[in-house]
Amino acid sequence: MTIDFGRVITAMVTPFDSEGNVHYAEAERLAAYLADNGSDGIVVCGTTGESPTLSWDEEYQLFQVVQKAVAGKAKVIAGTGSNSTSEAIEATQKAAKLGVDGSLQVVPYYNKPPQSGLYQHFAAIASACDLPMMLYNIPGRTGQQLEPDTIAKLAKLDTIVAIKESTGNLDIASQIRSLTPPDFAIYSGDDSLTLPILSVGGVGVVSVASHLVGNQIQAMISAFTSGQNQVATQLHIQMLPLFKGLFFAPNPMPIKAALKLQGWEVGSLRLPMCELPAESLPQLQQLLQQQGLI
Repeated sequence: MTIDFGRVITAMVTPFDSEGNVHYAEAERLAAYLADNGSDGIVVCGTTGESPTLSWDEEYQLFQVVQKAVAGKAKVIAGTGSNSTSEAIEATQKAAKLGVDGSLQVVPYYNKPPQSGLYQHFAAIASACDLPMMLYNIPGRTGQQLEPDTIAKLAKLDTIVAIKESTGNLDIASQIRSLTPPDFAIYSGDDSLTLPILSVGGVGVVSVASHLVGNQIQAMISAFTSGQNQVATQLHIQMLPLFKGLFFAPNPMPIKAALKLQGWEVGSLRLPMCELPAESLPQLQQLLQQQGLI
């Protein structure tokens, strides 16, 4: 299976209203904005979307709301991963029936399965549903790493078409590229590593910063792919303070605070995540001002 999710995929925040309920109208408005400002695809209910504290019913409704908002403009990738294989299968099958374009499947967290268990987990999901799948390798959050050899085995399965590589290790990205076919898409899971990962065979980024600078990230990738390496590097350096600054506190605390400073009604975060401390706001505000974003 060959599918093009695009080059810039935004891991979208989940807006909440003043009572802590999902603000579906604002989610629709934000998704439409992203699709018009550099996002080829949108991950709904990923880590940035606070998936651990959303109910499945909320997630299914968000999938539908975002689909409606970006129809014909951007792909919708549903975060349906779980540390329970049966739960991930059920959620992915339901998302497929809703017509999403793909699923994001995180490495099972907390239970720390061996590589053989990880292979069987993802293979079981792939065999139960023909929805294109993006693997999500983020050991800093899951406690377990999906090794390049295991990724290579999984890439042989027809519906496993991409990986969000969030180890922060370029050697691992290089190993994945050397072991997988050319049409297996490697996405950086860290904004600051987008350009380096492109240089070792990546295709794009699953981004947080693209909420704010989606068009600029697209320009950077376009410059690189057209051989304008100096231009790509200059854009990377210009955005680097933002890329790093959005992670000076746990994601999605800074990006939600940044969006609120821009006037978006994204609300607070669900516990145990919490709002960015008030004393950190001036630092974030200064960064956004320096980048011309407020």
